[in-house]
Amino acid sequence: MTNDSTVESTLSAWQAQLEQVRARRLERGGGHAGLATPQQVHGKTGLQVMTALLEGELPHPYMADTFDCELVELGDGLAVFQATPQLKHYNPLGSVHGGWYATLLDFALGCAVQTKLPAGRSYTTSQINLNIVRADSTRTGPLRCVGTALHVGRQVGTSEARIVGPDGKLYAHATTTCAIFESPPPAA
Repeated sequence: MTNDSTVESTLSAWQAQLEQVRARRLERGGGHAGLATPQQVHGKTGLQVMTALLEGELPHPYMADTFDCELVELGDGLAVFQATPQLKHYNPLGSVHGGWYATLLDFALGCAVQTKLPAGRSYTTSQINLNIVRADSTRTGPLRCVGTALHVGRQVGTSEARIVGPDGKLYAHATTTCAIFESPPPAA
């Protein structure tokens, strides 16, 4: 069981990290949604591409704006996103739509796999299995989604991810299988 001061400390650290990421991206000319060109990613490993996204050297995906989620941390086989559910993410019954959880988990699951890819390789999600174990709401505040690669081979990658609150409570978890393939070369 966590106490209120631990939760407040975690929330403060999360907010500081989020602000640092946003400031760094903006000072480097990033911070906007868009599509990376094949020339921008050609010759880069998956981790290099993801680092360029985190640093604002590449635009972030439009879906990140739609779901108000931010990539906040990366590592070899690791991708961490932060998101806060909003009213626009609710279903007609007055709760956060399951697609919000699925999308946030898919971000972390796929990006964890991508960090392990060599240059010239890409991926796409081919299967996702998710479990929502706790409801969140606009009052929940920020949540973190931590994705970890389990296996990344030549044709298949697998990963797992968890959505957690600053108190450590689990909201949802998922696993994925990704198809891995050769990236098309940039057009001349």
